[in-house]
Amino acid sequence: MRITDEVGRILAMSSHKPEEISTGELLALAQRVGREAAALLMDRPAELQVNTKSTAIDVVTQMDIKVEAFIVEQLLAARPNDGMIGEEGAERESTSGITWVIDPLDGTVNYLYDLPGWNVSIGAKDEAGQLIGVVTAPSINSTWWAVRGEGAFHNGTRISCNDPIELNRAMLATGFQYDVNHRGIQIEHVSKLIPLIRDLRRNGAAAVDLCHVAMGRVDGYFEHGLKEWDWAAAGLIAREAGARFGLYGQAPYMMTLAAGPALYEELEGFLGLKQA
Repeated sequence: MRITDEVGRILAMSSHKPEEISTGELLALAQRVGREAAALLMDRPAELQVNTKSTAIDVVTQMDIKVEAFIVEQLLAARPNDGMIGEEGAERESTSGITWVIDPLDGTVNYLYDLPGWNVSIGAKDEAGQLIGVVTAPSINSTWWAVRGEGAFHNGTRISCNDPIELNRAMLATGFQYDVNHRGIQIEHVSKLIPLIRDLRRNGAAAVDLCHVAMGRVDGYFEHGLKEWDWAAAGLIAREAGARFGLYGQAPYMMTLAAGPALYEELEGFLGLKQA
């Protein structure tokens, strides 16, 4: 989707030299902006304006666009030389060494149907990879966050993934691509796994699924076709909670996998993801 005029205006205005900032300050900024963005989404309009993106079932609302513009504006007010990557078109090179990766409304279809679990996902990365991750899900009273090397947290309590878990005791989560032509491959994976695992869940928001791995609400998660903004924050949260997190293949059908180390190895082999 093309960048909106509003986001473009905000990006163009931001050309100041940034001050140094600690990871603690980056985290506090992401938490504040995520909380305020989530509050905007909780003020749900009476009528949602729905358009489509990559396919007829890949939808975007006026709230996705409004909230991304808000997040970009707030982050650049504090960090004017940071880079931006946003699902709804925000794109800006970093001259500070920090790039924010934003999904303003992860789980748009849940939001459209007034189902819980949608969230605001804000990550920050540097040259070494993901640095900060904050996932704010007000409809389920949950905020997860992590700083690289400092552990993962849910509503202020440190969390960890389930490990070790054997495949036959595993509760897994997954999602399905918007490209319906690729869903047959996904269904093949699911149909092979179902007889071998405890159960399977489909929650409708990738960032929350990954955070559920991080805190042991599910044991593992796999999905084709995610983009960087889907996993940037929550992938770090999962890793900092002790899970393994990996990406396999090429876009647009890249596979995302997360689980505790023992189960991850089983799933990696079962799904044919191990490198020769």
